[in-house]
Amino acid sequence: MLQNAPSLHVSLARTEDDLRAAQRLRYDVFVTELGGTGDGVDHARRLETDAFDAHADHLLLRDARRLDSDTDGVVGVYRLMTKDHAAAAGRFYSASEFDLSKLVSSGRTLLELGRSCLHPDHRGGAGLLALWQGLAEYVALRKIDLLFGTASFHGTDQNRLIQPISHLHAVYLAPENLRVTARMPQTTALLPPDRIDRKTAMRDTPALIKSYLKLGGMIGQGVYVDHAFNTTDVCLILETDRLDHASLRRMPRRDP
Repeated sequence: MLQNAPSLHVSLARTEDDLRAAQRLRYDVFVTELGGTGDGVDHARRLETDAFDAHADHLLLRDARRLDSDTDGVVGVYRLMTKDHAAAAGRFYSASEFDLSKLVSSGRTLLELGRSCLHPDHRGGAGLLALWQGLAEYVALRKIDLLFGTASFHGTDQNRLIQPISHLHAVYLAPENLRVTARMPQTTALLPPDRIDRKTAMRDTPALIKSYLKLGGMIGQGVYVDHAFNTTDVCLILETDRLDHASLRRMPRRDP
């Protein structure tokens, strides 16, 4: 249990029941709340699944006050894929959206973060902090050098998202040697820096993306529009020497 949030507990999924609880939370968030769909959506059992789940680790956040819920207390999840996991699955999940060759050939130890979500009652607060603390321990144990993965804006209208997307590219673009590129042409021109309203851009940037940026995160070039999940995705990249417990303690407890 966490000292500052005693009802919360972070662990890896160990059983099929653990995995099903994670997939049920993903259904609640990605399908019911955000309108996603796809081949892995099981409406009858209320599960959001895909072929990568069986090959990955799943970091679970449980709230002891919700153990009798249909998600068995799981209020947050992260899917974690190492290079070995990706080899077993055939590729990293985000390779279908972004060209990852610069990361794969970098010689660094990689960890892909995916399918991250939180129950609405735990967003931007102690729940997110708890997940990141669990992630930091996983990273340290496996000597991970580089985190990456897709992070999403809700919706597929790039014109509506042009302020935050332009701001990310103007300020947080990864250096050339780590700059993955989207497997989709940029159909909407990015705004020049003098036309970006930083306040609007940050307001319209999801809390999870802002949390990565506060820890030193960067983005790849371009976006990928995922119509099945009703999202516009960027690829976030974070060197793990920036990810320490002191940084995690400085993370905001709620979305600014």
